[in-house]
Amino acid sequence: QVQLVESGGGSVRAGGSLRLSCTAVGRSCNDANAGWYRQIPGKERDLVANGPTPGRHIYAISVRGRFTVSRNDAGTTVYLHMDNLKSEDTGTDYCNSCNHWGQGTQVTVSS
Repeated sequence: QVQLVESGGGSVRAGGSLRLSCTAVGRSCNDANAGWYRQIPGKERDLVANGPTPGRHIYAISVRGRFTVSRNDAGTTVYLHMDNLKSEDTGTDYCNSCNHWGQGTQVTVSS
């Protein structure tokens, strides 16, 4: 069974940066459709970015130009580099790959 282990969340001030990581453990997972989703209280989980294959990434309009998704050469870890964070980026971010969800990592951006 694939397990996705997330890390990198934290609390930052507006304008700061964070890099989230999502590592597949338990069995191999190299999913070109892997993505990042964000959920805030009272809202559904929405797509932030997906497609770790270089040049084939899709970003939510709200994060374009600020976030970058990438992965390691083996394809076992997916990253989300977030620059110029805004208060509206606050939420719990989840990675999804190989039909599994990560445990989530909290991102809090203070104004």
